[in-house]
Amino acid sequence: MDRIDLLFLGTGTSAGIPMIGCRCAVCSSTDPHDQRSRPSVLISYGRTRVLVDTTPELRLQCLRNGVEMIDAVVFTHGHADHIMGLDDVRRFNALRDGPLDIWADELTHAVLERSFGYAFAPPRPEMKIFRPHLIRRRIDGPFEIGGITWTPIPLIHGDVPVLGFRIGSLAYCTDVSQIPDNSFDLLRGLDVLVLDALQHRKHPTHFTLAEAVEAARRIGARRTLFTHIAHGLAHAATNAQLPAEMQLAYDGLRVVVDPI
Repeated sequence: MDRIDLLFLGTGTSAGIPMIGCRCAVCSSTDPHDQRSRPSVLISYGRTRVLVDTTPELRLQCLRNGVEMIDAVVFTHGHADHIMGLDDVRRFNALRDGPLDIWADELTHAVLERSFGYAFAPPRPEMKIFRPHLIRRRIDGPFEIGGITWTPIPLIHGDVPVLGFRIGSLAYCTDVSQIPDNSFDLLRGLDVLVLDALQHRKHPTHFTLAEAVEAARRIGARRTLFTHIAHGLAHAATNAQLPAEMQLAYDGLRVVVDPI
């Protein structure tokens, strides 16, 4: 397997940081690590580039990080902060002069088709650059993109079943409040784990930082990076209190994951 390049496009919670109308220390911070757009990553290996989730800031995230092409999109679930930038992938359709595969489970596809049904319709040549051209791919078990296997990790987000993904020795698990016991078995032997850690205060649909640290210790990855971070966690101060092998991720962070 080629090495895997992980690029964090966004690491914030659903409201983004800074939040509208908030003047707390983190929302007012001058530390760029505290400015967090909605959560998404780009995972690249060989000549393949896979976008995980399409946030409302997708266009800005791609411009900021020099993302000029993708080969597929994979969705964790159908909540607005993870899907509402989908129309912006039409630019990649134009650049590649062809469709994009959209990988999601059945529940998420139902949401995507309610919101973006026009993007899955057969293309009209005279309109091809004005809307996305998407191919529906269903996740119902491990699947391949660019010759590499993606293993879905069943997770619980409040009362909603969502997916994390394992690619080689990397796992991406955003929006988590519970990891089923069987899913821990899929997370053994990781080099890098990305895991939800919202805030210190208990939340019904996300891990607290303490819960995320506990889960990360059980998983035992060589390195853990926390994402989907709210404004209760200042980047520098929080990282100073975390174990050496754990830290908050930030928008624009790039990580190289060795093959297994």
